[in-house]
Amino acid sequence: MAMACGRVAPLLPCPVRPLHRLPSVSPFFCSSSSSSSSSSSFSLPRIFPIRPASRTAGIVACRRGPDQEPDAGRGDDFVVVSFYKFVVIENPQTDVARHLAFLQGRDIHGRIYVNEQGINAQYSGPNEDALAYADWVKEDQRFSDVLVQVSAASHGHAFPRLKLRYKPSLVQLEGGVSHLPLVDPSMRAYPLTPSDWRKRLQSMNNVSRPTSESDEQVSDRKCLLLDVRNGYEWDVGHFQGAQRPNVDCFRSTSFGLSEQEVASSDPLAGIDKAHTDILMYCTGGIRCDVYSTILRQKGFRNLYTLSGGVSNYLKNEGSAEWVGNLFVFDGRLSLPPSTYKPGANTNATARPNMVHENNTFARCYICGSELLEFRHRNCANLDCNQLFLSCSSCVTQLSGCCCLHCTSAPRLRPVLPGPQRYQKWHMYRDGE
Repeated sequence: MAMACGRVAPLLPCPVRPLHRLPSVSPFFCSSSSSSSSSSSFSLPRIFPIRPASRTAGIVACRRGPDQEPDAGRGDDFVVVSFYKFVVIENPQTDVARHLAFLQGRDIHGRIYVNEQGINAQYSGPNEDALAYADWVKEDQRFSDVLVQVSAASHGHAFPRLKLRYKPSLVQLEGGVSHLPLVDPSMRAYPLTPSDWRKRLQSMNNVSRPTSESDEQVSDRKCLLLDVRNGYEWDVGHFQGAQRPNVDCFRSTSFGLSEQEVASSDPLAGIDKAHTDILMYCTGGIRCDVYSTILRQKGFRNLYTLSGGVSNYLKNEGSAEWVGNLFVFDGRLSLPPSTYKPGANTNATARPNMVHENNTFARCYICGSELLEFRHRNCANLDCNQLFLSCSSCVTQLSGCCCLHCTSAPRLRPVLPGPQRYQKWHMYRDGE
């Protein structure tokens, strides 16, 4: 909801979304007590208690007990590792079995998917185990050049359990992606290094003047910066000049597919496909690689992507041209640039240069006030669970819900303080 700072928006009801359409972030932190405001004027139904999480036997066993503290000397500082690679895998089921065998006895949680088109992995674990798996993967000649990205996980595992399996689509998109020529590099966008990406953005945003003939030629070309993420990700951080995507799930992304010459929700509608440079970016690069293949088939010629995504850019270039934090699809949710490059600052002072005067960047979705903490929370209504940004006042007033309508829902979870996360929804579904 876009509005000027300080103005109070009307509390409108929101549609209750089916749980299977929610952003695929796995909440797993829990609170032992609930907190609510005695000043709230709402009459709320019974709140479901939080049941202790059962320790389900996973695919791999932990090497230390659940109550033992990590020992940095043993390489037990937790990290999150991510990598992907599009490459032909003739027998993916055999590869899955090999990966499971290697991870036996190692403390790894996360999502690792393999199919005929390659691998997509995001997982957490103690530094020793997490990097041992990445090194083992790179020993395979097919993955020897894969870009492995590592970031700190200060509160232990960022994922609740390990899911390592064959999956028909490495990313979720309407109609699937198995029919796309993803293993053909020429069909994907041309990757730009973080340094080259920064230069292109600075040229587009007139931050610096061309210093060479090649820079001047670049500045004269038509360019469009395309954020291939979700709108709620843009709300906590994005590159200067990027339009907020009108998308709440990558599966439904349809940029460039509209038959209309002008469409307010489609930044690619009506552009010159042959003479416009499209600079695409996402968190780690895989969504751009997939979607650029679709755009290539639609006739878009000049497609460029940020190699390694925003996470790789922040590691190499810091917060230059970036505003805010980076949304991530794990228990951490929101990471400042300093997570990737120590000393980098979260640039929250660039609001006057936003694309739209009225925007949702770092603003409470309910009242529109500016936020100092760029971090989403889930609606306390179990049947909504929507990710939203909220100021502390609205959290208290609406008991952790995203709107007035949800405060009267029959199944409410307790308000979680600070950065804590709800457990998986099935832990509350049958609560008594």
